[in-house]
Amino acid sequence: MFTDLPLDELHRYRPPRPEPAGFDAFWQRTLDEARTHDLDARFTEVDAGLALLRTHDVTFSGFGGHRIRGWFLLPRAVEGPLPCVVQYLGYGGGRGMVHDWLLWPSAGYATLVMDTRGQSGPNRPGDTPDPVGSGNPGVPGKMTQGLLHPEDYYYRRLFTDAVRAVEAARGHAAVDAGRIVVAGGSQGGAAALATAGLVPGLAGALIDVPFLTHVRRAVDLTDCGPYGELTRYFAGARGHIDTALHTLDHFDGLNFAARATAPALFGTALRDEVVPPSTGFAAYHHYAGEKELKVWRFNAHEGGGGEQRAAETAFVHQLFGG
Repeated sequence: MFTDLPLDELHRYRPPRPEPAGFDAFWQRTLDEARTHDLDARFTEVDAGLALLRTHDVTFSGFGGHRIRGWFLLPRAVEGPLPCVVQYLGYGGGRGMVHDWLLWPSAGYATLVMDTRGQSGPNRPGDTPDPVGSGNPGVPGKMTQGLLHPEDYYYRRLFTDAVRAVEAARGHAAVDAGRIVVAGGSQGGAAALATAGLVPGLAGALIDVPFLTHVRRAVDLTDCGPYGELTRYFAGARGHIDTALHTLDHFDGLNFAARATAPALFGTALRDEVVPPSTGFAAYHHYAGEKELKVWRFNAHEGGGGEQRAAETAFVHQLFGG
């Protein structure tokens, strides 16, 4: 069934943004601190058994100088420097195997897949630990780690890693540094949206069913998926709810959307119980750059699936005249 507002209301839904005082200064300080560590991006070619691609194991310094893993793929048949898609991952999974990421190099683009610190799953195992403790009692998962202070929150580290991944891609000789697209769905969509708001000069952004947007509404609408970690925590930590929501405001996609100017393609699904559609529409309406939106009426958190990927491919081809 539909999980949120009627579609005609969603097309008009543009709520106020919960922007905390000092938002820009917080993120500037965060990125300045990260850049005191040498990026030291290393691309080690590996044999993944893919004759048409050059594949590399990647490491670079993210938040705190912590080493972040990834994959870097290049089509052998296309000469560079190439446009590059920097791909971020959904909740609970890691970078997986090289052959999980064939779409963008098959379309002729360099691809950097960023592993997600501290996350791994049976279908997509991860290889990047998160050496930072949670900082406060919480529930299993990442959503409550460090939740009582913006400086300590897990997504401060993850979004900083995402920015540094773009910097790593830009530094590779096979990549055209002026033609970088960020991409992801769910948690990956949150990372792409945050990066679009934090990194100037991106060529585009692909933001599918984005998580961590309009969080104050999301926790009132759903107990599913990662948001359920917050609602379970709030049920017991009654005296910390306002403090936690203030922290979350520093990571809310609505605030990044208002600062993002790269052309963007969004996706949302009207039966999504994990990421309520009104939260995605809110991010779309606040997005400051040129934008398009695909709405999948009868789909849930999978969104448009392969059709969304086809739309994204066409969108990127159009960006680069392909």
